[in-house]
Amino acid sequence: MPSFVITEKCDGCKALDKTACQYICPNDLMVLEKESNKAMNRAPEMCWECYNCVKICPTQAIEVRGYADFMPLGGVVQPLRSSDAIMWSVKFRDGQVKRFKFPTRTTPEGSADPDAGFETASDDLKSPLLRTEPASTGLDDLQKI
Repeated sequence: MPSFVITEKCDGCKALDKTACQYICPNDLMVLEKESNKAMNRAPEMCWECYNCVKICPTQAIEVRGYADFMPLGGVVQPLRSSDAIMWSVKFRDGQVKRFKFPTRTTPEGSADPDAGFETASDDLKSPLLRTEPASTGLDDLQKI
């Protein structure tokens, strides 16, 4: 199911030029309606259901209803962000609520090594090798075609 905005909760991120959900949506679906100052999904059929907009919304005004095999009709999944974790609240249609907490980072911010300790094989953008190949594949030499 695509994301949808609960207009009663949405404050349009306090009328900034770009809302948090607009900033984070990988498919550029979220827009700010200037008349109502509310966010909306302009093309629900194109939604990837990535939950990025749901996780970033500061007022928890965006929801994505899960599929019937995951959440029966009437169930809701809602994340609550903190600085170091996301708490997922799953509300079933019978009213039962379960919560799951997951850390958002396992390394300090800015400390991730993009090469993962491997030497860069080539900086040539036209090279058929990926950035850390062949070392990161565990092969001494890649097969030549």
